[in-house]
Amino acid sequence: MCLFCKIANKEIPAKIAAEDDDTIAFHDINPVAPTHVLVIPKKHITSLNDATEADQALLGKLIAVAQRVAAQEGRALEGFRTVINTGPNAGQSVFHIHVHVLGGRPMAWPPG
Repeated sequence: MCLFCKIANKEIPAKIAAEDDDTIAFHDINPVAPTHVLVIPKKHITSLNDATEADQALLGKLIAVAQRVAAQEGRALEGFRTVINTGPNAGQSVFHIHVHVLGGRPMAWPPG
């Protein structure tokens, strides 16, 4: 079982920002911004490359939860960034799809 599945199953503690039947959002243990929350599906999907058409609604829900978390963290008006890294060259280090919600500081572009 992967690290994020263990968090979703409450086998590993995490600082939870939001949770519903399908998703859980928690604060990153190595934040790169004042707000750095990860939004994951409770269903294991390795990466965006592994999502199927049947996962379309769940993927949309991840973005909706990211929006709510950003607002809850007070970042909606000032702006926030959402990121999904797919694969090792993109920086994915935990192979369970997740949306990073980053805010609280100016973000540079390009992000790489």
